[in-house]
Amino acid sequence: MAKIGERANLKILREKPPGLYLDGGELGEVLLPRREMPVAWQIGGLVDVFIYHDSEDRPVATLQQPKAMPGQFARLRVAALTPVGAFLDWGLPKDLLVPFREQKTRLEVGNFYLVYVRLDEASGRIIATTRLGRHLDLTPHAWREGDAVELILYGKTALGYKAIINGSHSGLLFANEVFQKMQPGECVKGYIAGLRPDGKIDLTLHPPGRARVSDLESQILTELEARGGFWALCDSSSAADIHDELGVSKRTFKQATGALLRKGKIALSDKGIRLAP
Repeated sequence: MAKIGERANLKILREKPPGLYLDGGELGEVLLPRREMPVAWQIGGLVDVFIYHDSEDRPVATLQQPKAMPGQFARLRVAALTPVGAFLDWGLPKDLLVPFREQKTRLEVGNFYLVYVRLDEASGRIIATTRLGRHLDLTPHAWREGDAVELILYGKTALGYKAIINGSHSGLLFANEVFQKMQPGECVKGYIAGLRPDGKIDLTLHPPGRARVSDLESQILTELEARGGFWALCDSSSAADIHDELGVSKRTFKQATGALLRKGKIALSDKGIRLAP
């Protein structure tokens, strides 16, 4: 069944100068504009389309896929400001509205913002909002410590970065776990670092525990090979230098080099690391 904000395979009813008219069921006939028509089609055939509203609030179809579907978070650019709100470029002919009531702070043309795309129950239109907190999932989750997840950064606090986990729940990525500049809306791979009794979730950008050290071991060996077998980085290097080179703490660095030394893969000195013969 055809619904606003979803993709559907709709039957082609007829062709008219504006384009193809599709059977939208309860939505009535839905126009697929001529500029959107597929190369090959036939009356009675099916066409896969996304359904939304045109500038006159009529259901309209498109072959294109929006940059974000209703129910998803996305970082989108403001294309225009109007008396009713801001319009975002979401990859379709008609831009996506963020009404003023849905703007946590006033949006500016040309800037990117992290938004949540949803179907407005009152109007039946697809809109976006920067008021993200009300759309985060508060129900229990099934993640365990060490699980790999996808993160979208959406805010910064004194402790670190707030992040959306797998498009649903919220967690905190502590500042001491981040060694590069990061922006709201940035998508990164992360891991569940800890689950608190109060339900809050701690995050990290590195595999926790042994997995993290193993990854670092491989990184060090790869870097040594690229540098011709020697790297002027060692246990006596400053924590800041180690952070700059590898993005890890000095403690984690020493765990990895110690493991490589025990395996006979490297030799250590006060001048640096060398690949073992």
